[in-house]
Amino acid sequence: MNQRINITTAEEAVKIINSHQRVFVHGSAATPSVLLQALTERKEELENVEIVAITTLGDMPLTGADCRGSFFINSLFVSENVRKAVNSDQGGYVPIFLSEIGRLFRKNILPIDVALIQVSPPDQHGYCSLGSSVDVARPAVETAKFIIAQINKQMPRTHGDSLIHSNSFFAAVEVDEPLPQVNYAAKLDDADYKIGSYIAEMIEDGSTLQMGIGGIPDAVLKSLTQHRDLGIHTEMFSDGVIDLLKTGAITNKYKKKHPGKIVSSFAIGTEKLYYNINDNPVFSFHEAAYVNDTAVIRKNPKVVSINSCLEIDLTGQVCADSIGSYHYSGVGGQMDFMRGAALSDDGKPIMALKAATKNGMSKIVPFLRPGAGVVTTRAHVHYVVTEYGVAYLYGKNLRQRAYELKKIAAPEHQEALEKSIVERFGSLVYPVR
Repeated sequence: MNQRINITTAEEAVKIINSHQRVFVHGSAATPSVLLQALTERKEELENVEIVAITTLGDMPLTGADCRGSFFINSLFVSENVRKAVNSDQGGYVPIFLSEIGRLFRKNILPIDVALIQVSPPDQHGYCSLGSSVDVARPAVETAKFIIAQINKQMPRTHGDSLIHSNSFFAAVEVDEPLPQVNYAAKLDDADYKIGSYIAEMIEDGSTLQMGIGGIPDAVLKSLTQHRDLGIHTEMFSDGVIDLLKTGAITNKYKKKHPGKIVSSFAIGTEKLYYNINDNPVFSFHEAAYVNDTAVIRKNPKVVSINSCLEIDLTGQVCADSIGSYHYSGVGGQMDFMRGAALSDDGKPIMALKAATKNGMSKIVPFLRPGAGVVTTRAHVHYVVTEYGVAYLYGKNLRQRAYELKKIAAPEHQEALEKSIVERFGSLVYPVR
């Protein structure tokens, strides 16, 4: 261990944090749980400490009722463990593209006082790795006044732009604990697999894939075993990529940017995923500002962007971050890749969703709910896929789009949608050549 590292306890390390400061928390599988628990224990002596983060995993003790007034969760992407706080006076939500979050830090729009991160153990030269999440952690550690590191023996060491020298740490704590695991494939159902098969039919050999978060992307990957020479350039990925890499379906042969490499900004999955990305030069992790840059994305051939949403209206407006005015997730990188795929040669931006909720409510609706946020505009939507088929909206007027979307709605809702279309646009449908 590098002797210049100030190894201490979590309780001692977080004493540098003061009231009214802004603290960045490393996200996804890199969530520094030990440091967060130690910070929570200081709730009685702190007030109005602002916590900024994207998705975090595991418990978030800072959101407890007893922490009200001590910590404020200013979320850049709403994950399940902060959802209640963000929709109360204990938190707030900042709508922003994942690709632009680093700019908030670097331009002092949201200057970081302290960054809490989780890293791999230092190598012989003193370099640690940001591991499974480089995304917005890279600009955070480059701009924070102080960095506190949770050095975890089980954090994979990743290649790309993930290295940070241990001399940068104000203090560090050592842990040996498994990363949070998420198995998206375990929750897949028949509708997911049907959507996956429709999308797989749209993907050509030699395509470059981007997958959003959730089960549908993994369902798509499971349908691609017979494809060849696929490439990956994505903001995140899960276990499904590992399986396709081992079968030879993924070679990254035809990518123009980073040929031969799987490029991402973060990864969430099971122990299998974390084992396979560890010290594996096939995987190249970079900050989101680069990975999600449309100018970078579009250089790859046949980019297929696969994203999901909460609801879509009959004109193609996509709500992906809220249920009405209730903040549910975030803008993330959906728009970055939808646009990047559209600009790629023979690219295909795809919005995928189940036709109805678990309660049977249609996700294809005449109008978005009051308060709903439009994450992807109707001008950016090309393909929409449900378990009932594929709707192609690009170049179609609003009336034509509405009829295309009605066709892939749940059958029990199609009559009501037809009535809404007639009320809004009239009964005359111009022929499509």
